[in-house]
Amino acid sequence: MTDLPIRAKTVSFVAELQDVGQRLDQLLARRIEGLSRRQARTLLDLGGVFVNNTRTKVAGRLTVQGDEVTAYLGGALNRATNQVGTAARDQDAAKLPPYEVMFEDDDIVVVNKPAGLLTAPTPESDRNNLSDLLSRRLPQRQSIFVVHRIDLQTSGVLVFAKTAVANRILSERFAVHDMFRAYIAVVAGAFPDDLHQIEVPVRGKRALTHVQVAERFGLLATMLHLRLETGRTHQIRIHTKSLGCPVLGDPDVLRAKSKALGPPSPPRMALHAAQLRFAHPTTGAALAFEAALPPDLTHWLEKMRAAASSS
Repeated sequence: MTDLPIRAKTVSFVAELQDVGQRLDQLLARRIEGLSRRQARTLLDLGGVFVNNTRTKVAGRLTVQGDEVTAYLGGALNRATNQVGTAARDQDAAKLPPYEVMFEDDDIVVVNKPAGLLTAPTPESDRNNLSDLLSRRLPQRQSIFVVHRIDLQTSGVLVFAKTAVANRILSERFAVHDMFRAYIAVVAGAFPDDLHQIEVPVRGKRALTHVQVAERFGLLATMLHLRLETGRTHQIRIHTKSLGCPVLGDPDVLRAKSKALGPPSPPRMALHAAQLRFAHPTTGAALAFEAALPPDLTHWLEKMRAAASSS
């Protein structure tokens, strides 16, 4: 029998008297509706289970009364090979889109991240994200520090730190917005030509995005060049959506509304981190990196241009 896909959800419960002595994989399968024992073992292997606030991967761990269990189920489990062990996780890694190292020295590594690859560990899994893959290629799985992130379905330039000192310096610069970060986005509708700044708070914090119209696709969509003055989580997606021009392919936009925007549909979220500039954390040298739009978006844009010219 084939296991069914799991809907994204978080399940938390406290082990009761009748749960005492059960293996953790058995407990999960019994307490979480729709989760088979095989899926429970895979979920544990991925790192999607926490017991008493500690990530736990031992399927045979025996339950104690009062254990607080939280399981994170969703995309990571659905994408994973439904087996456990190194070979299964290596099989998962082989399916991941390739990334490009743009620059590397003893302090930092700059990467062009493809869409479809997570930047860092999540509660669902600590495996097969970009920071994990970078760590594996270093001697003794050297620590990789996540300085900033872009979404799973966003492509483009990221910098990671390889030392605690570099991480502290770069993190401080991001905190005070002492970084040049430029994006390309394609949004729904006709974005106003005369609007060059969007200043809308994000989760109660000041957020400012500089905007320039780069190309129009009739009334269907607009390509924008954007520069982040601040760097709030999902800032571009929130800012453009607040104006009624959401990023095409944004998973947070209602599917019905996305369909109403008309063909051709984007292959994924039409957002790309195109440029990153900063001073090297130890040498102070000025560094600048630029990643061209990847083929999935360039091919889609050709279809958009054809659709716009025929409308």
